[in-house]
Amino acid sequence: MIAFPLKAMIQLFAMIGRTVIGMLASVGRVAAFTGRIIVRGLTPPYYPARFAEQLAHIGWFSLPVVGLTAIFTGAALAQQIYTAGSRFSAQSTVPAVVVIGIVRELGPVLVGLMVAGRVSSAMAAEIGTMRVTEQLDALATLRTDAYRYLMAPRLFAAVVALPLMVVVANAIGIFGGWLLAVQKLGFNSANYLNVTRRFVDADDFRMALVKAAVFGFFIALMGCYQGYRAGGGAAGVGNATRTAVVSAFMLILASNFLITAMVFG
Repeated sequence: MIAFPLKAMIQLFAMIGRTVIGMLASVGRVAAFTGRIIVRGLTPPYYPARFAEQLAHIGWFSLPVVGLTAIFTGAALAQQIYTAGSRFSAQSTVPAVVVIGIVRELGPVLVGLMVAGRVSSAMAAEIGTMRVTEQLDALATLRTDAYRYLMAPRLFAAVVALPLMVVVANAIGIFGGWLLAVQKLGFNSANYLNVTRRFVDADDFRMALVKAAVFGFFIALMGCYQGYRAGGGAAGVGNATRTAVVSAFMLILASNFLITAMVFG
């Protein structure tokens, strides 16, 4: 009678221990992978053409979807704030809340999530296909370091591209809120813009850029890591792609909360 609960408790603790050890091992593998990319990416030979190619792929070709997301989000946010504020005769708060919400939170997070869905999956699929078709082994045979040639340009390009895209997305999102407020809600354009300028400062933009750089780092890291570890043919590449996107989403949301808590906590 006593041995059965004791055995169950031992099995429960063993399962918890295996889970914790597995999580720590995964964190260690990701940290070692990250260290190799950074160290080898900062030492010659360099591949500027690969960096420029990835910069265009991550930044320039993602602008249409980011711009559409930003303008509709800004307009929807202005409408929602106006509707909620009208219950308390606080419609005048629309420009202030729109600009603060977009610059501090919605701009960086939405850009990060949209780019993660587009770029992280593509990186994992491309590198994963190279892994299962032994192209990575061929690069090693040709004395080409995959970390320098494939991973580092993607990681550094994402860290540079995401802040630039957030600047554009913030501007488009604020424009979307202004457009709806002036054209539909009856706001005066000059007053709306004056309130917008008064309620946003340089610290908000700096925090948005820091968030964007961190998000870009995680997006490229998860895409490269999951693709590099892919195996098992087409099914393995599909699993790596899915895991890369989900991991990037989770890291973006978690790091966004941590940065916000550290700045405003």
